[in-house]
Amino acid sequence: MLSRSYTNLLDLASGNIPVMGREKERKRFPRVMTVPGSICELDDDQAVSVSSDNPSSLVGDRMIIVANQLPLKAKQRPDNKGWSFSWNEDSLVLRIKDGLPEDMEVQYVGSLCVDVDPIEQDDVANYLLEKFKCVPTFLPPNIVEKYYDGFCKKLLWPLFHYMLPFSVDNGCRFDRSMWEAYVSANKIFSQKVIEVLNPEDDVVWIHDYHLMVLPTFLRRRFTRLRMGFFLHCPFPSSEIYRTLPVREEILKALLNCDLIGFHTFDYARHFLSCCSRMMGLEYLSKRGYIGLEYYGRTVGIKIMPVGIHMGRVESVMKLADKEMRYEELKKQFDGKTVLLGVDDMDIFKGVDLKILAMENMLKQHPKWQGRAVLVQIVNPVRGKGLDLDQIQAEIQESCKRINNEFAKPGYQPLMLIDRPVSISERMAYYRIAECVVVTAVRDGMNLTPYEYIVCRQGIPGAEMGSDLNGPKRSMLVVSEFVGCSPSLSGAIRVNPWNVEATSEAMNEAISMSDQEKELRHEKHYRYVSTHDVAYWARSFLQDMERTCADHFRKRSYGIGLGFGFRVVALDPNFRKLSIDDILSAYTKAQHRAILLDYDGTVMPQNSIIKTPSPDVVSMLNRLCGDLNNVVFIVSGRGRDSLSKWFAPCKKLGLAAEHGYLLRWSQDQDWETCSQSSEFGWMHIAEPVMKSYTEATDGSCIEMKESSLVWQYGDADPNFGYSQAKEMLDHLESVLANEPVAVKSGQHIVEVKPQGVSKGSVAEKIFTTMAENGKQADFVLCIGDDRSDEDMFEIIGGAMSRNILSCKTEVFACTVGQKPSKAKYYVDDTSEVITMLNSLADATDSPVTSEDETDDSS
Repeated sequence: MLSRSYTNLLDLASGNIPVMGREKERKRFPRVMTVPGSICELDDDQAVSVSSDNPSSLVGDRMIIVANQLPLKAKQRPDNKGWSFSWNEDSLVLRIKDGLPEDMEVQYVGSLCVDVDPIEQDDVANYLLEKFKCVPTFLPPNIVEKYYDGFCKKLLWPLFHYMLPFSVDNGCRFDRSMWEAYVSANKIFSQKVIEVLNPEDDVVWIHDYHLMVLPTFLRRRFTRLRMGFFLHCPFPSSEIYRTLPVREEILKALLNCDLIGFHTFDYARHFLSCCSRMMGLEYLSKRGYIGLEYYGRTVGIKIMPVGIHMGRVESVMKLADKEMRYEELKKQFDGKTVLLGVDDMDIFKGVDLKILAMENMLKQHPKWQGRAVLVQIVNPVRGKGLDLDQIQAEIQESCKRINNEFAKPGYQPLMLIDRPVSISERMAYYRIAECVVVTAVRDGMNLTPYEYIVCRQGIPGAEMGSDLNGPKRSMLVVSEFVGCSPSLSGAIRVNPWNVEATSEAMNEAISMSDQEKELRHEKHYRYVSTHDVAYWARSFLQDMERTCADHFRKRSYGIGLGFGFRVVALDPNFRKLSIDDILSAYTKAQHRAILLDYDGTVMPQNSIIKTPSPDVVSMLNRLCGDLNNVVFIVSGRGRDSLSKWFAPCKKLGLAAEHGYLLRWSQDQDWETCSQSSEFGWMHIAEPVMKSYTEATDGSCIEMKESSLVWQYGDADPNFGYSQAKEMLDHLESVLANEPVAVKSGQHIVEVKPQGVSKGSVAEKIFTTMAENGKQADFVLCIGDDRSDEDMFEIIGGAMSRNILSCKTEVFACTVGQKPSKAKYYVDDTSEVITMLNSLADATDSPVTSEDETDDSS
């Protein structure tokens, strides 16, 4: 039995697309599948229905959240017999449910933070599914080491934080076995998702860089699945990302999602730049939403920083009050001004830079000696990262040196806490701190400032310390390389590498007037309290619904192997052109119009030799030999090239320069299809284009009889695109009063007379045939690029204006399976030639037409 996507692939290869009909009744499957083979049954049931008839609403459906780790705490029982589990209240993915509709069920897929004996795994999986709606992925130890500790932590994590492995000692070089383990782990995650997935009703939300190729595994099985991805770490600039040997595999996998989320515009911009440079994709912005057009699908780009869970922070603050930890710290630091740092032990958190900035502040502003204290909490190491031993030793050495220099009786300027600190104790430290300092050199989000702001606000109506009963104050010194920085406009932003500037910012933060501190705090609290984790989840879900709505009105096909797999979304009426169907209509027709593009249609686009082959010339001559046929090559090329190439085709019609020039046969003269014969505008447009050509390496100007074309296909993609937009505005301005049209295309900007297009050529041909009493009852129009869409579009209008009969058999066909105004497609130029040869064979067969009968009489 074949899955739906593979059925489509085989159908496409054979040219036999099954008729898509409405399902009589959609089969409902249990939420959890335990019987072997039932997954295939689910997939096969949808094999003949690859499009949805109606847009789906997400309300009432189920959300499957996939993350590297489940939001659970696990502890082995004292007797070592079994495990006890509880929710991890600090887990971000657990709090997503707060922003979802009440009737939306949530299920989690991920790994556990503990190793479970293989004998116990089935029992643990059943228990977690029943009690917590969690599906654990048990990865083999050999895969875990290379997948998580290897590819994730030693390659992706440093690379996404701008660290390149210039030497063996500085990072981890790419190891193919680590990549294979990463792929294997993602495949195991996909299998667990598929076990519980109902593709028609469920929404899948994948989280973070550990699972970036998971979308391909899921999309391959379910082409209509609604699927989103959110990256919780930075996405590097294209110069960094392009060094990754598997860069395209990861990009293509992410593009199999419907919505891709980032914390900041910078991260999204870097991703879009990579898509542009490596895959030639350009993004569009419409009504504030950013989208990438990818094989007929619109992949949404979401920019929304995550927030904190307000209820969780407030409940922990109450717990801290009961533990009296706040009162203890208040006495301990009485008379001191506390600056606080809370960071993971990570080489990217800039803890060493923060300590050096504190030292510099004490030297440059002696008034703080004996008064200012930096309390630095360092969370325990979570993975086997790079150079951690070295950075830990440097931090401890710096603390020791500074304390030896500035310490006094009852005063120590640096307090390093490198033990596990409970969340309630951390809240107590937030409440006594006058300022929180974040100096990470690169960080995805960092919610420490958000937690600090909420703690300084206090709990409404609760008994708080006297210092928090009055006006609320909080100050922040935040690295500009941290994801939360753009959201905190009242923070003092710093470049952490500039130690002197950071020390001055720390001094300014604790020296600022109380009124200024209160205003900044009020502004921050208003933002943090309204943009919490529930707001983030709700916003992401709304964008998912908006992005997916249009997809369900299209027919989807899965094409490609490995990580080249992608889904092509097409109009429901769009189908492959059958030779049998067109041959039947061709033989019955009395008057036929055949319009063919040249490059990419009759001649392969990438062919170096552009001259038509003898076979193509022979085939065209056979088609032209039928008196009932009007055959035209409609091309953007100049008339000299077309006349030379098709000299052996005496009766072939030629339309050059997208229809500006037209010739019905070789024994007739070229005629101009444009009403304008003035080209003075060229003297205006050419200098403008030359100035941009000189400034844009890799660009050039192509001069035609009727138009000027600026090409930038060999230029830097981003710079060329930017220059093209600027040139378009410039040309439209200087040519505003000229009878020309300025248009942008695929790596081109073109200026040509108004009214000139391949569509106008098609209309002229149809009109002339009708005026001669030979109205076409068969039309074949084939092209491959954007300019050919004008021909496809004009055909519908021609029928409504009676230029073509309502009974005319129309075959508008694009080359390649892609979104088009045409109703049919063929795969490539070889299929075009095969089909035209079939028509030519039918022409050569002894069929007598009415015209031939008239001529003989």
